[in-house]
Amino acid sequence: MADKRDYYEVLGVDKSASDQDIKKAFRKLAKKYHPDANPDNKEAEAKFKEVNEAYEVLSDPDKRAKYDQFGFAAFEEGGGPQYGGFSGFGTGGMGDIFGDIFGDFFGGGMGGGRRRNAPMKGNDVQTRLELSFKEAAFGCTKKVSVWVYDTCEECGGTGAKKGTSPETCSQCHGSGQVQFTQQTLFGNTISMRPCSRCGGTGQFIREKCPKCQGEGQVRVNKTFEVTIPAGIDNGQSIRKSGLGEPGLNGGPNGDLYITITIKSDPFFSRQGFDVYCSVPISYAQAALGAELEIQTIDGPVKYSITEGTQTGARFRLRGKGIPVLHRDGQRGDQYVTVNVEVPKHLNEEQKRLLKAFADSLGEDTRSTGKKKSFFKK
Repeated sequence: MADKRDYYEVLGVDKSASDQDIKKAFRKLAKKYHPDANPDNKEAEAKFKEVNEAYEVLSDPDKRAKYDQFGFAAFEEGGGPQYGGFSGFGTGGMGDIFGDIFGDFFGGGMGGGRRRNAPMKGNDVQTRLELSFKEAAFGCTKKVSVWVYDTCEECGGTGAKKGTSPETCSQCHGSGQVQFTQQTLFGNTISMRPCSRCGGTGQFIREKCPKCQGEGQVRVNKTFEVTIPAGIDNGQSIRKSGLGEPGLNGGPNGDLYITITIKSDPFFSRQGFDVYCSVPISYAQAALGAELEIQTIDGPVKYSITEGTQTGARFRLRGKGIPVLHRDGQRGDQYVTVNVEVPKHLNEEQKRLLKAFADSLGEDTRSTGKKKSFFKK
């Protein structure tokens, strides 16, 4: 792992980069280092694999969240990205992007390439949300603001200047692809490739929208109200379907992924759904027993300790822990550790009484710290 470069550094983007920024950076680098554009170039091949690996992690919301939290250690137990070949490419995501790249090299190879005017799901969006200890325990409603690419209001997403419309491409007649003949060892073959005039969209914009520069989308800040479920833990993510960036060519919106971070609490700590805390008790309370007032996430409760309680003793408050995520009525427990505090700054009367108590137990309270010899005892 020591030789690996940071995935964000590999793609040349910031950690706050959007999914679309990551995808654009990957497309550019993948085309630059693709083996077919760099035949017999081992350095380019290594770069291509490195870029491929970085994108496979950063383009996946769950993998990216784990990488942001744990770095390369998140994938050390076999959960890492599969890279170095093309067996992992599916019909979407990486496959869609490589469909474009291979289309550029092979003229629509890999099954003819993906039509750029086909419906495509919008990019997913990731953000982080910080909660207090009790907000995470009991759930809450929060407002989340994210920067996303949204449909341009000026042109309605067409990319054309207001008052105009995109025209059907005269070269591909709206199909987004054109045929070409390629000479091979087996003779001439007819293949398809994206139309160079319209970029594979099937439409040609004569006058671009000045607000979005013909993209049909602009970057805006959106605020959503999100319900956080009770019991959510640090590092877990919430998926909100359809709150990501708009799709292209009538495709569905992407999703919003919210990764939770929980602020530390000065009194409580958490392990799973159990709560832990420590409380101080006096020497007299420990020796004689007492009824204590213990703080829980629900508020104070009474608990009686027995006489002779030792420092470090732990007791359990059943059902006073964190509500179990998505399981109504189930909760963890609270574990309380007691620490006996030794009194300081005693007055003379208190010292006299404490010495008398020690004498009654046969204890040696001389300040020399030396133990009596066997014969003196």
